[in-house]
Amino acid sequence: TMALHLFLDLPKDKLVWDVGHQAYTHKILTGRKDLFPTLRQLDGLSGFPRYEESICDSFDTGHSSTAISAALGLVKARDLNADQQKIVAVLGDGALTGGMALEALNNAGRLKSNMIIVLNDNNMSISENVGGLANYLAKLRTNSKYTNFKENMENALTQMPGVGKAIVDKLKRSKDTIKYFMLPSMFFEDIGLTYIGPIDGHNISQVLTALETASRVKKAVVIHVVTKKGKGYRCAEKYPSRFHSVGTFQIPSGQLNRESTGISYTKVFSNALVRYGEANDKVVAITAAMPYGTGLSQFKKQFPERFIDVGIAEQHAVTFAAGLARGGFKPVVAIYSTFLQRAYDQIIHDVCINNLPVVFAIDRAGISGRDGKTHQGIFDLSFLSHIPNLVVMAPKNQYELEDMLGYAIAYPGPVAIRYPKGDAYKGLGEFRAPIQYGKSEMIYEGEDIAILAVGSMVKIGEEIAEHLLEKGRKITLVNARFVSPLDKDMLERLAEQHSVLLTLEENVRDGGYGQKVSDYLCDKQKKVRHINISLPNEFIEHGGVGELQHRYGIDSEGILKRMEELGI
Repeated sequence: TMALHLFLDLPKDKLVWDVGHQAYTHKILTGRKDLFPTLRQLDGLSGFPRYEESICDSFDTGHSSTAISAALGLVKARDLNADQQKIVAVLGDGALTGGMALEALNNAGRLKSNMIIVLNDNNMSISENVGGLANYLAKLRTNSKYTNFKENMENALTQMPGVGKAIVDKLKRSKDTIKYFMLPSMFFEDIGLTYIGPIDGHNISQVLTALETASRVKKAVVIHVVTKKGKGYRCAEKYPSRFHSVGTFQIPSGQLNRESTGISYTKVFSNALVRYGEANDKVVAITAAMPYGTGLSQFKKQFPERFIDVGIAEQHAVTFAAGLARGGFKPVVAIYSTFLQRAYDQIIHDVCINNLPVVFAIDRAGISGRDGKTHQGIFDLSFLSHIPNLVVMAPKNQYELEDMLGYAIAYPGPVAIRYPKGDAYKGLGEFRAPIQYGKSEMIYEGEDIAILAVGSMVKIGEEIAEHLLEKGRKITLVNARFVSPLDKDMLERLAEQHSVLLTLEENVRDGGYGQKVSDYLCDKQKKVRHINISLPNEFIEHGGVGELQHRYGIDSEGILKRMEELGI
């Protein structure tokens, strides 16, 4: 990063970060040092590049494998404008497991003007990299051909009478340039790219020399820098996965400052999947480079032959799961809500049109917190619940997540289960009716007002019901369980027996559960008053989950205030 800032004239030149976790030093160097105490806090500094923070951040980023494509667009704009900007894309080696990066590299191979791609190779993405490209880069890192060539050439030249030593001295002064072009780089060269490296990414002078060399080439150049994740901080070097997208922590011990103390929904899913895997040898777990984040580490340890990490390749993961399902297995794709967006076509075309029994375990659904707008899981109900054949569910607590996973594994078609980040709710454990297709669950039966809540919002609905009960008002609370299909029988019953129906969900309004309910009530010409409590159609910035729920009025306090304003 230091070398890049010496080389580039920002913001005139353009620097595109892939994902952006590695951009903290860049933020410090672009005037944001004093904001770091607010990092990932509500209204504070983002953990990712943000154009509104600094024009030195070319793009708002957060997802992997996009930087080369964005940089290529900037290159085309530069060339059409006849400008002289330097344009650099920086991506990690993990990003090369993503198909979009490979598509962009293929396109970059045709470039007739300069563009620099810095490949930051630390053999890590969020977890250890996998696949053929990871192995290929490892071979490049350890290749001995340059070393052998250098030694043989030096020995031969020094034996030349008179001029040999002088030539050797001159070559030593330019050894970096020789080194850059001597190592084998067939993959990159064969698709039309110039390859430089591998070089020590922690050596500023070497990186700067490579950048200056690359800038003179009238085509796309890949600079392969080898780095160590967390270098200089013992705890991060020892536990690199723990310090990925890290928040605050204790510097001496490396202990992360946890916001939760209980068992998470991720852990509940993890434990349940292992149990179902023990009972059914057809259960297979799939992750897109996130075995730790999605809770699959234990399944991997216990059933290594039935665990598959496909790399940062969500599209491939979904269609790969379709193939497993067609082959008689029960694939469970564990994935964050925000990353499932990347595989939308595959969900429809390869899984749901074929009605294949793939389970999507969707973590970080709803407001996910401090990673901000690129990672909030607030769109999944909208982009999933209208797909034919796909069952969409959301558990109210940890016990229901276990039951829904068991139901999904037994179900003969595709199922998506969404659950939030953070501690799993243990309340309402006495309500554990068997899961029935398309049927909701009555929690409290009252009168006048009915609340239909989805997943994490059942807890909020319970808080509202208890508050109103203290005021002598007994309302109905229903756990929706299924977003698709709708429980039409329950809707009919609630519409007939209540004057007001509130739907609660942690999803954007358009295309969400409340809108589906509203459409049904309208089609059936029901006279019940419907209030849709959901998130606005906005990108939600970073902050604590509770803070953001409060800001957007979907916590119990905000909903009660809204009810009072509406005269309910």
